[in-house]
Amino acid sequence: MSETKENIRQYGDTPSRVVVLHGGPGGAGEVEPLARELCRRGHAVLEPFQTRHTVADQVDELKCQTEELCSPPVTVIGWSWGAWLGCLFAARYSHLVDKLILVGSGPFEARFTSAIRTTKHSRLTKEQRSELKALRIADGDVANVTRFIELSDVADTHSRDTSPTPTIVFDGAIHAAVWPEADEMRRNGALIKAVSGIQCPVLAIHGDYDPRPSEGVRSPLQAALPSAQFVELKRCGHKPWQESHAKDEFYRLIESAII
Repeated sequence: MSETKENIRQYGDTPSRVVVLHGGPGGAGEVEPLARELCRRGHAVLEPFQTRHTVADQVDELKCQTEELCSPPVTVIGWSWGAWLGCLFAARYSHLVDKLILVGSGPFEARFTSAIRTTKHSRLTKEQRSELKALRIADGDVANVTRFIELSDVADTHSRDTSPTPTIVFDGAIHAAVWPEADEMRRNGALIKAVSGIQCPVLAIHGDYDPRPSEGVRSPLQAALPSAQFVELKRCGHKPWQESHAKDEFYRLIESAII
């Protein structure tokens, strides 16, 4: 891995041809295991950290990072919030994106969100729920962020493998600024409207154990973009790359889409 700037990581050869987008917003570094494994498989990967405090500014920041450090058009792989960011980026800057892969995306319409919290809480003990609620991660304390992710993984993961949890650089100010705006875009239809303007091939991969309902991704996505492909992985949660039963099939799908 070669790190050339504070807000990016590059793996393998440069310029990069694959861009992997983290979740959050504000959760930089969570897709590091995915980026590293793709590099090990021979792909030149950029893992950019988004630092801006509006949705539009994050899209434009990603444009600058891609133009400076990649050889466009690129394959964009967006996980969780990064799936939405990837959609907005591909819709606005179509000449920079060759393929778009959405992993563990949040539902594209608000009507699918009500069960997420209930599902997550049902998979945690009372003690775990209390601890999760008490954790304060907005200041980016590494120990608190790490524990927050460990507890979240209990609810989000079907069968965790033995790979270590990456260190996450969480910025609470970014999350507090960007997430309400993004959620409002989902509520008012601006998000799915942007999806309908995507011109490149789109593949959405979703775990059947992910608390975010797969139907909330598949149905709106294919209604807005009939050419989009959707694959649901069995015995798989929110992070397919760390799922012992699903990760092999996940990487097969990713590599087939990249080529």
